[in-house]
Amino acid sequence: MPVSLTLDCSGRRLRLDRPRIMGVLNVTPDSFSDGGRFLEPEAAVAHARAMVEAGADIIDVGGESTRPGSEPVPFEEELRRVIPVLTALRAALPVPLSIDTSKPEVMRAAVAAGAGLINDVNGLRAPGALAAAADSAAAICVMHMRGTPRSMQREPRYDDVLREVCGFLAERASALRGLGVPADRIVLDPGFGFGKTLEHNVALFRGLAELVSLGYPVLVGVSRKSMLGAILGDRPVEGRVTASAVAAALAAGYGARIVRVHDVAATADALAVQRALGRTVGPPTTGEG
Repeated sequence: MPVSLTLDCSGRRLRLDRPRIMGVLNVTPDSFSDGGRFLEPEAAVAHARAMVEAGADIIDVGGESTRPGSEPVPFEEELRRVIPVLTALRAALPVPLSIDTSKPEVMRAAVAAGAGLINDVNGLRAPGALAAAADSAAAICVMHMRGTPRSMQREPRYDDVLREVCGFLAERASALRGLGVPADRIVLDPGFGFGKTLEHNVALFRGLAELVSLGYPVLVGVSRKSMLGAILGDRPVEGRVTASAVAAALAAGYGARIVRVHDVAATADALAVQRALGRTVGPPTTGEG
């Protein structure tokens, strides 16, 4: 079915007539790329404002690291980190806000504080998460992850990674639709680096058009990830900016509608070039929700 050209984020409709940029705002001490830099609400708001000025269309706030090997934090601590930031951003920014969480308690509180999108790396599999997301008016991004952040990179195995990831995400979207969530509130994310080897990530990336063909907007998040470091010969995180922007442009060419990134300005430039010179594959789109 055609992919909707709008995303309903708690009543704020985000046009998807071109690929949109989701800027990453980690309010954590241990995220792999920028942990500890934006723990204070003032610093978080300043960084978010700078990302919007550079071209971000959504700001994704996360209070728990999901890097490989990370430990979970109690929901009370996650709330302590994200709610003051969301409250401040809601008053300061003109763009939709996203909450990066797998906990239903955090989902509900974050939506009440102003989040218009729930971004769940666990694919709404925690008890109560599916209902919490469906009961809100927020857009919902469901991601595929094999295992947990603590264990996901311990020899992940698939018979057919593209088929299995597409099947999982189709089932999650169907579960949301069964609870009354319309298509224009659903986004799918294949989960690059979450329980996947470099070979799995490459196969998924090259097969993005098949995921797009499921009929929902696709979000791609490969910014600064180890798959890019491996492709570049074990390049450290700070040396992956150009590769991240190139990967975002390639994802847009395969039909991704949202790219989740740390380096907004570089990504905005890459997407502008892709729009002018590139080609996009995938199914037709529609303005209908």
